[in-house]
Amino acid sequence: MLNQALEATLSQAYRLASEKRHEFLTVEHLLLALLENSDAQEVLHACGAKNSRLRQNLIAFIDETSPVVPEDVPQRETQPTIGFQRVLQRAVFQVQSSGKTEVTGANVLAAIFSEQESQSVYLLKQENVSRLDVLNFISHGHKQPPPPSSGASHTSHESDLGMGGFSSMGGANEEDSDSSLEKLTVNLNDKAKQGRLDPLIGREEQVEFSIQTLARRRKNNPLLVGEAGVGKTAIAEGLALAIVEGRVPEAIKDAVVYSLDLGALLAGTKYRGDFEKRMKLLLEQLSRVPNAILFIDEIHTIIGAGSASGGAMDVSNLLKPLLSRGELRCMGATTYQEYRNVFEKDRALSRRFRKIDVPETTVDQTTLILKGLKSRFEEHHHVEYTDQALKAASELSNKYLTERFLPDKAIDVIDEAGAYFRIRRKSDNDKPIKIGVGQIEEIVAKLARIPEKSVSSSDKHLLKNLERDLKFQVFGQSEAIEKVVDAIKLARSGLREEEKPVGSFLFAGPTGVGKTEVVLQLSRLLGVKLLRFDMSEYMERHSVARLIGAPPGYVGYDQGGLLTDDVLKHPHAIVLLDEIEKAHPDVYNLLLQVMDHGRLTDSNGREVDFRHVILVLTTNAGAQVISRASIGFKKQDHTKDGMEELKKTFSPEFRNRLDAIVEFKPLSITTIADVVNKFLMQLEQQLEEKKVTLNVDESARVWLAEHGYDELMGARPMKRLIQDKIKKPLANELLFGELIKGGEVNVTTADGELKVVAKETKVPEKLEK
Repeated sequence: MLNQALEATLSQAYRLASEKRHEFLTVEHLLLALLENSDAQEVLHACGAKNSRLRQNLIAFIDETSPVVPEDVPQRETQPTIGFQRVLQRAVFQVQSSGKTEVTGANVLAAIFSEQESQSVYLLKQENVSRLDVLNFISHGHKQPPPPSSGASHTSHESDLGMGGFSSMGGANEEDSDSSLEKLTVNLNDKAKQGRLDPLIGREEQVEFSIQTLARRRKNNPLLVGEAGVGKTAIAEGLALAIVEGRVPEAIKDAVVYSLDLGALLAGTKYRGDFEKRMKLLLEQLSRVPNAILFIDEIHTIIGAGSASGGAMDVSNLLKPLLSRGELRCMGATTYQEYRNVFEKDRALSRRFRKIDVPETTVDQTTLILKGLKSRFEEHHHVEYTDQALKAASELSNKYLTERFLPDKAIDVIDEAGAYFRIRRKSDNDKPIKIGVGQIEEIVAKLARIPEKSVSSSDKHLLKNLERDLKFQVFGQSEAIEKVVDAIKLARSGLREEEKPVGSFLFAGPTGVGKTEVVLQLSRLLGVKLLRFDMSEYMERHSVARLIGAPPGYVGYDQGGLLTDDVLKHPHAIVLLDEIEKAHPDVYNLLLQVMDHGRLTDSNGREVDFRHVILVLTTNAGAQVISRASIGFKKQDHTKDGMEELKKTFSPEFRNRLDAIVEFKPLSITTIADVVNKFLMQLEQQLEEKKVTLNVDESARVWLAEHGYDELMGARPMKRLIQDKIKKPLANELLFGELIKGGEVNVTTADGELKVVAKETKVPEKLEK
């Protein structure tokens, strides 16, 4: 429990008392021995005590007051006093309660302060050592500041920051407090002189507005407001760089830009009033620096920062008087959402700033920015970027990384590309890798979580054979497939309307004819995510909120919607709304803006981009009318009747926004033979994994086509027939019968019924020698 150093200290205290024939071992003996203990010495030194003076006073007190055993009396064992024992007991208890396992000299020193009537505590207080100072050092390593010299001039704030203000920074004397600017802020001018700031390309209008605001007599505080990643912080850094290079007007040519480190400002402020003292001192020092500009990134965080529970004094309230009088120039940056939700609500603070909008850069502006930053990234990654690669980074990031903003996402793309190829280079001595359009496409595909072939503008082979490949998988619906493929080709050629989705289709037709299958195969062939929603779950009016999120005030308001969240995660996807006619009509109204403008706003105010989505709605509306029996001997065409039924179900404004209403025809008897072959091929692939060979003769295929065909139900009865007649008998054989170790299955017909024969594959026995 006691560490070795403390055990040696206790032995030394006992030996000291014994050698001087003292009758009792007191707290003063213990403190005197602790002066030689390394742990206690460190604490006393940190608290500013002088060990030599303390030792001298202790020895004098012990010699004067300690009872001594007379020389003519035999030496007896020195007895520890009750106070001595209490100190050790308290030290052990404090260590146990704090979860530690070892008692040190520092713990015993803290426990001595519980003996308030002892001379030891009196002498420690004379050295300006308090129990709180000792505990602060043990817990946090905080040192007590040395007392101010008589000749030094200090403000009232500088003299009493030792407890929770700058105690963690080495004290609040004049020298340390002068350096608090370095500890609580970052001097952007110094970083610019050292070449650690990237150049600012463009943004001349925002920089001019900022300088114009800073040159005002009062309320000279610009506030940069823009989306995350548009370059607000870069404008502040660019201003510091322009000041250093002398590219600014006379009004601010000597200005120094300090960036506030709010984390350092709040760190270590444990007690009420600590933060206010620290902030006041910082502001006073800033106001004394001529032409100082305080830059606060994410300025909305100052509202409420540092205030005690229930208190109103935070950073913003400490800043307001200085800002209104023009004694301190402050430059802030925040996003539109935070400005609206947090900053604008504090009218007294927001009126002291001039709002400067920082819009997202265009693709051309972003390309110029990348060219300006190109050399920095080439030097860091030891690569070379072609001009075409920089242009591709701007265009592709704008097209595919829709949830972020230029120029940040384009800069991320070239940085990611540089890092990707840098770590794959065998040696730094190799020639720089040249990064072109192909490499940028590869990186964008990874960042957007989509197949690389979808990003590449040169991959025409996929689109050329898309129609053929779809017709191999879905039979009897050539017209429907052609309409879908034509819309996709139109989008990829760049001739579609930019603000609309890739395609908006309504697949109409009876059940089981391949409406959903076309979407599944299209997703597989294009290599994009399929987002499927069963609209029978959205029959009630209130269930619409599940798609875009609950409105404010309802449970789950902050959780977002199923549709909007999925499209945010997968901006390049096929959205399938299955059996749309079963949904509440409010869902149709929700889809109007998606089909018209390619955007949908969720309950949190986020605009979700649907411009790279293929929207497919399936419906069975009108199918019963189309498939109803004709009256008389002549077969009647009810196709037009089916379209009339669709017009009744869907409003004109809804139908008018669709790219096409694709009608799926009922499957014919000739088409069903292809469906049989497809299902049997899928079964063959399943059995191959189990080392089973499937042989189905022609008579069995004809039997399946005849008995599995239903004009009203489509291909689904065929699935059930194959499951009942072939798969179920095979399941028993695979689990318990002939096919446990593999084998062969022959399917044929006998007496008008399907016959399934399974036999085990026999392994030939080895010939005996």
